[in-house]
Amino acid sequence: MALVEPTAAAIPEPAVETMAATATRYPVAPGYRVNVRSGPGTNYQIVRVLAYGASVPINCQKPGEWISGPYGTSNLWDCIANGQFVSDSYVHTGSDGYVAPHCS
Repeated sequence: MALVEPTAAAIPEPAVETMAATATRYPVAPGYRVNVRSGPGTNYQIVRVLAYGASVPINCQKPGEWISGPYGTSNLWDCIANGQFVSDSYVHTGSDGYVAPHCS
């Protein structure tokens, strides 16, 4: 029985690039313009403000300052881009816990 080496076309590409392009987006609470901060707390600098009706990807999540918002009180902060965090209490994830990996 002869062994057949797979060709380059037969080897599937890793899904990492596709996953980033199709990351789940979560809606920000309606009627709120949410501050995006450089870290997981209100003591961090505001780097931008999300528009009304925005939705955000969650790359990873990190504990930080406790915040009360329309979706409860939480110390979970969502990293939506490199060095950009929003309080999970303003993002509708459908969960009180982690929906993404812990930030390193």
